[in-house]
Amino acid sequence: MASLKKSDKERIIELLDKGEDLPLDYKHLLFPPEKKEYELVYAGKEREEDILADTMAVPLQPIKTFDGNGNDWTNKLIFGDNLQILKSLQDDPEVKGQVKLIYIDPPFGTGDEYGSINGEKAYTAKLKGTHFIEFFRKRILFLRDILADDGCIFVRLDYHFSHYFKVIMDEVLLFRNEIIINRIHKRLRNLKRFNVSTECILFYSKNENFQFFNPEAPRKCNYCGAEKDSIWEDLTSPGLRNPPERIILGRNLLPRRGRHFSYTQSKINKMENEGRIRLNKDISYYDLNGTKIDFRPEYLQTENVPLDNNWTDIKGYAFMTGYPTENHEELLARVIQAGSKEGDIVLDSFAGSGTTIAVAEKLGRRWIAIDCGKFAIYTMQKRLLNLKSEIGNKGKKLKSNPFTLYHAGLYDFAMLKKLPWLEWRKFALLLFNCRDDKHRVSGLELDGYKGRSDVMVFDYQKEGGVVLDYGFIDDLHSMIGSKIGSQFFIIAPAASVVFLEDYIDKGSIRYYILRIPYSIINELHSKDFEAIKQPIDESQVNNTVDAVGFDFIRQPKVACSYSIEKPKGQLLGYAVIKIKTFKSEAMLKGASQLENRKSLSMIMVDFDYDGEIFNLDKSYYASEIEKNGWKVLLPLENLKKQIMIIYLDIYGNEYREIKTPQDFSNPKYVKRGGK
Repeated sequence: MASLKKSDKERIIELLDKGEDLPLDYKHLLFPPEKKEYELVYAGKEREEDILADTMAVPLQPIKTFDGNGNDWTNKLIFGDNLQILKSLQDDPEVKGQVKLIYIDPPFGTGDEYGSINGEKAYTAKLKGTHFIEFFRKRILFLRDILADDGCIFVRLDYHFSHYFKVIMDEVLLFRNEIIINRIHKRLRNLKRFNVSTECILFYSKNENFQFFNPEAPRKCNYCGAEKDSIWEDLTSPGLRNPPERIILGRNLLPRRGRHFSYTQSKINKMENEGRIRLNKDISYYDLNGTKIDFRPEYLQTENVPLDNNWTDIKGYAFMTGYPTENHEELLARVIQAGSKEGDIVLDSFAGSGTTIAVAEKLGRRWIAIDCGKFAIYTMQKRLLNLKSEIGNKGKKLKSNPFTLYHAGLYDFAMLKKLPWLEWRKFALLLFNCRDDKHRVSGLELDGYKGRSDVMVFDYQKEGGVVLDYGFIDDLHSMIGSKIGSQFFIIAPAASVVFLEDYIDKGSIRYYILRIPYSIINELHSKDFEAIKQPIDESQVNNTVDAVGFDFIRQPKVACSYSIEKPKGQLLGYAVIKIKTFKSEAMLKGASQLENRKSLSMIMVDFDYDGEIFNLDKSYYASEIEKNGWKVLLPLENLKKQIMIIYLDIYGNEYREIKTPQDFSNPKYVKRGGK
């Protein structure tokens, strides 16, 4: 405040007297940033302290462990909003401060454009603006705290946002490199700019002392000889040196005019002994004296050189899984080998197609993968169960180490009900962001605190299943009403609560009932509950939003007919699913008002279901299904003994069914799902 000019002080007082907002320009005068040479200022930028304190954590619900139970560590594949999940991982001693390497390719980071409207691209990286910058910044703050002190982070971006994100990352981490990589591009003509052929990876560390393993790559080939798998290079370089001659394979040779031999005589002798020198008879040259020589001396390149920040020698993208913007395994191998060693934990919070964790698995790293898309989760699940040992998914089949699929933010209540009491109690406290701290008030044992208010986890299993009714609240109030604050929280299964109100007032005290399953009571939060939305076409795969709170799985209502169609002239036809009815049963604002089939996200199919694990073979987005008259055509030749079909709503809820080829033989109408 001491640095404020007199005119500034008078202006601030005048605005405050009038009850008007202060201009944004006064922010740094009134609250100067500490220890920052610069920072990115934009609308909607929150204080770091508020982000870390106010973000809602969500507990992880284990759904299934693949390939055994694991020992001390089981890799984690997590479905849900990564911001809420990262907040939860902060409290996991196995994770916080233990992650050695983070790689992320955030949504819109590729700059890919999909779809068209009158020839104009319908989806670009500019759609989010400052909202996307803050979306990214929130996650970087949590990633920094999860990162080990000697860990590093690699962020893939393109030209749309990399300059903003670099400033954001400079505020919280230490810059190391900008790495240039290849992107998918078309050589378009008649542009008013140059074609874009590269993207970048920003490389940062948490501290000055960090793991870095100085990766090397084969020296670039200036001349490749006729041998398919060998790189033979010219023994000379531009410029003159004395003495010019070298004895090579018993011949006293002079270099070509204007050049010199690149190696000393002793180095050449050593390479001869290693069998790395040859005389290439297909190439002749003139030596310093102008004499034509009918061969050129060459050496076999076997040495690697340290990598620089130009990685355009390898591909940036791959097309193995069918997932948009799939990173290439060779790219991730280079990143992971540079910043981690075997046994280290690697984390990707925008995991997508799962390249990061597939490569981590092949290179002997432990891993955590997070994504908010069910399509991404099933893509990764299939990829991990069908790994090949070599980078690029070549070689022998590789059995993955055990990994567990978790849900965070969208829970299966049927599974929760089976938990033993102690596990149920812990999950209930975590679900509503309560502190686990048993204590007594007037002799009554309570379970914890929400903020400063007392919390009780209602023991619905006690004495064969008690219920929470008005009488329970009356008795509770008579026991502890004089010893507690203005708010008291009771967490209970919804089926155990006999009244409908979210809270009961007794004098000056409000007793809140936090039901399971139940979405957030909006009165208690600064934001309404917002669910993750699943895509209805490819253009929305990377279009994520911040989720707030949690919800519970509610099976959608599905009604379909099943038949076979044989187009003229085709030997085999299609098994046809005609969607008559699809209605989401999610208890979310606006969900019930959606028209029939408008809550459908996609249909996913396993053509050869083994009765245990869904192995994604094909996905059909709602947008393409609608264009096809709400029909899904499954090629008959793809159908095996039995298939599994997953109908996914836009909120992440599923309806699953198993069919055989015979089920399509006679047209029929089947109603399934819902309540």
